[in-house]
Amino acid sequence: MPRTDGKTSTKVGNVIAKGLGIKKDYRDPVGADPVTRGESAFSVGTADTYVEEEPSSAEWLRDLVPTSHEVVQYFINLFPFLRWITRYNLQWLIGDLVAGITVGAVVVPQSMAYAKLAELEPQFGLYSSFMGVLIYWFFATSKDITIGPVAVMSVLVGHVVIKVRESNPEIPEHYIASALAIICGGIITFIGLIRCGWIVDFIPLTAITAFMTGSAISIAAGQVPSMMGITGFDTRGATYMVIINTLKHLPDTKIDAAMGLTALFLLYLIRSLCNYGARKYPAKQKIFFFLATLRTAFVILLYVMISWLVNMNRREDPLFKILGTVPRGFQNAAVPVVNTKIIKGFAADLPAAVIVLLIEHIAISKSFGRVNNYTIDPSQELVAIGVTNLLGPFLGGYPATGSFSRTAIKSKAGVRTPFAGVITAIVVLLAIYALPAVFFYIPNSSLSAVIIHAVGDLITPPNTIYQFWRVSPLEVLIFFVGVFVTIFSSIENGIYCTVCISLAVLLFRLVKAQGQFLGRVKIHSVIGDHIQDWDGKYGAFGSNNGASSNNNPSSFRNIFLPLNHNDGSNPELEVEQPAPGIFIYQFSEGFNYPNANHYLDNLVSTIYKHTRRTNLDSYPRMGDRPWCDPGPRKGQTEEDRSHLPTLKAVILDFSSVNNVDVTSVQHLIDVRNQLDRYAAPQAVHWHFAHINNRWTKRALVSAGFGYPTPSPVGSAPWKAIFSVAELGGDYSAAAHEERERELRQSNSRTQDIEAAASVANEQPPTYKVGADHGVTETGSSGSEPELGKELNSTKVYNSSTRRVIVVHGLNRPLFHMDLTSALQSALANSEASAAAEHKITAD
Repeated sequence: MPRTDGKTSTKVGNVIAKGLGIKKDYRDPVGADPVTRGESAFSVGTADTYVEEEPSSAEWLRDLVPTSHEVVQYFINLFPFLRWITRYNLQWLIGDLVAGITVGAVVVPQSMAYAKLAELEPQFGLYSSFMGVLIYWFFATSKDITIGPVAVMSVLVGHVVIKVRESNPEIPEHYIASALAIICGGIITFIGLIRCGWIVDFIPLTAITAFMTGSAISIAAGQVPSMMGITGFDTRGATYMVIINTLKHLPDTKIDAAMGLTALFLLYLIRSLCNYGARKYPAKQKIFFFLATLRTAFVILLYVMISWLVNMNRREDPLFKILGTVPRGFQNAAVPVVNTKIIKGFAADLPAAVIVLLIEHIAISKSFGRVNNYTIDPSQELVAIGVTNLLGPFLGGYPATGSFSRTAIKSKAGVRTPFAGVITAIVVLLAIYALPAVFFYIPNSSLSAVIIHAVGDLITPPNTIYQFWRVSPLEVLIFFVGVFVTIFSSIENGIYCTVCISLAVLLFRLVKAQGQFLGRVKIHSVIGDHIQDWDGKYGAFGSNNGASSNNNPSSFRNIFLPLNHNDGSNPELEVEQPAPGIFIYQFSEGFNYPNANHYLDNLVSTIYKHTRRTNLDSYPRMGDRPWCDPGPRKGQTEEDRSHLPTLKAVILDFSSVNNVDVTSVQHLIDVRNQLDRYAAPQAVHWHFAHINNRWTKRALVSAGFGYPTPSPVGSAPWKAIFSVAELGGDYSAAAHEERERELRQSNSRTQDIEAAASVANEQPPTYKVGADHGVTETGSSGSEPELGKELNSTKVYNSSTRRVIVVHGLNRPLFHMDLTSALQSALANSEASAAAEHKITAD
């Protein structure tokens, strides 16, 4: 019944195609059967025969539609904590408590300092920190990452707040920041829900490091005036102008500098002493780590005490600028105000804000995942920060993402699960309700010192830049361009510049991908002074045994290297041309519409350079020549190219090609037709090796590749060479080796399919299928002693010592497993075609 249904659907399809004028086999130049195209094929009724089925559009659609299990799994994966929360234990809790409290002691002063960068009151930084660490653990796939306010994002929020307030002064600052968080959170959540986290991979490491370095320099430069008590100019302008104005106004330094500079010095001093102590006393590294981690909280508390002693009797007129009143509790909890007026004000800044939220978080989480031996899900991480920014504004939060410094502290503190975020949230909550009176006396200059100290770790050290230079000098130039643009323009322009340049370089490399022509080299595997045979046995290299081993076809193998040694192979090594008129061309970076033309232009020009037309008299008269090949000038003779070979076959190495498209395939068709005219009257055979994608095979078959092109003057019988493999069980290699050992004792050898094929320059025995679906064994002499032999009875496919099956479909004889089999097929059939052509010419 299924067979009948299939025939019926085929007939209906043919009728519809005919009615619409669709030529189903329009790529077939001779109108032959689309599977065999005129040449013989193995019997599809034989048990040993495998005919590879092409993928169908219905199969493609079925792969796109998720199953019910996949749908359920999708929703379960949205909440990764369900996998581990039921196995939560006391040991994990202890690690999370230590890490959570440690991070909490750092996040409280940092978040208030970063709120200043965002042009917001300090409590909004606490709100953002609380919601970030509280919500993230529900969606987390990283145990180390800490969500909250970060310096770079705070600077961008500050720019947005100032920009919108200039045109709409009636809108409160926190309304603008909360609306920005809502919109960014919605965009990022959508990207995560559709599982497009891979989009972050388009932003390279150099762009991220340039952005972080430039931003850190910009933020630090903007905080120096506040740390020194200097006023009177815009600290949010271009970084170079801020530095120049700071130097100009150094004489205006106030007493704030005493609280700022000493705080900064103390922060670096404590860290240096702790690092020294950890190196000096390795057994106490953990103690020194916690001392170094708590240095921010210690310095802030120290300077709060100093400030209180100095200003407790002059609260209204402090000696230096202090933080002031911080409201207790969530005074700004409300439904965020999001309207068109606010959105229009920051619409132009949305791309930069989204990019910052993405790259900071994903880059940090991936890095710490590799360090601590686990893998994050980028799409799920986008859901996490997206939901955090969607819900945070309901308590007054502004955009938050992963923090590098706090994540590093959390990781080193021994965090065990994402639940540590809840502990940190409790610490922040206590600070919101219990410490506002203490926050009043925090010196602003000391907070600026905390910011400068925090962003200092984001500056890329020279050694890292040197390592980048060793890997890719061009990307180091991109790095410096990004840093300079950030310093001399703005952080947003620095982000756009590095990302755009990186994408441009990627496209240029793709478009200008360099294919290369390969040649053949015979190599031996040598261990010490012994040569290794195919069966793992050894012989002395260079001795009599080695000589005999060298003569043994199994003792060496063919590899294929670039003819120009661009891969770094030994230039003294002589790479042989595959054969006169046969070219092996390898694609380096895929084969799609951007680079197809560049690849094939290189292929054609090289073929023209090293071959001649088959018919040298193709232009008997001057007027017959095409305008693009006008020939020699008057009085000059045309270059003699009769010594060059004619074009016989092209072998394409598709090992780097994952898929093809309509444009690249059409280019391939055009080149095939161009070279067929060049090599006329014989057709050029196109062989393909290492095709790893079924859809690529289908595309090539639809274009007429995969089987021989019939020649207008007649062709020799096609010699199909296929790759076969042994079956397991009684027919395994071990059982075969045992039988061979017994046979060698009786001075008889079993025929080996690999030894039967040609090795380098010998004509291989081939297996050709006749019209009656039988297999014919043809020796190197070309004789065919037994016609019509059935597949099951051949010595190759049903030997008494082994049983083998074909690896790939027999209906595509020009698609090969590797370059060796492709070259064997090209050699065998080019010689047969030449013999047939010579015979026709003689007749």
